[in-house]
Amino acid sequence: MNTSEQILKWLDQHNVNLATVSATIGLLVVAFVAIILVNRLLRGWLRLLETRVNLPHETVLTVIRVVSGVLWLITILVLLDIWGVGLGGLWTLLVSTATVIGVGFLATWTMVSNITASFFITLWRPFHIGDVVEVMPEKLSGRVVDRNLMFTALREDSGSVIQVPNNLFFQKMFRVSDHDERLQFDDLGRRRGKPAQRPAP
Repeated sequence: MNTSEQILKWLDQHNVNLATVSATIGLLVVAFVAIILVNRLLRGWLRLLETRVNLPHETVLTVIRVVSGVLWLITILVLLDIWGVGLGGLWTLLVSTATVIGVGFLATWTMVSNITASFFITLWRPFHIGDVVEVMPEKLSGRVVDRNLMFTALREDSGSVIQVPNNLFFQKMFRVSDHDERLQFDDLGRRRGKPAQRPAP
């Protein structure tokens, strides 16, 4: 019995189809060549972009590695499907995990962004409580009556209060007025129930 017959006998004993093995080898070869070509094209495009926008070289390497990893992951999943490994439950698990991570990351990023913006607003003081702030180009305008870690409260002329996320002040232009004529508010020591009074000259 020669070597090829021994291999065929071993494959038959382990219920492995020759077509499956051939498809696996072919897929690995195609994936290997395709990933090399994609990496070369991506490397050339990123180098051109690197010279135009001063893209860091570490970013180029990271993008190439991520793309290669994703392509190899897709190849492995296709191979598992060829070998009869059920991917329905795996896909469901991966999609569910990605959804939870994405939602959690988005919520966490929003909270951290607003808290960080609140810190820098406190540090740089672009406006004070009592100032009139107008966020452009949305035309959100009102007098600052309160600020916490997440929001800055603007009271409109109609009396309604707009809760503006703190990070919005670092993404948009805004106009500040009434520096010299700030009103006294409840949180500045005014007794509840009395109308706001202008500071004495």
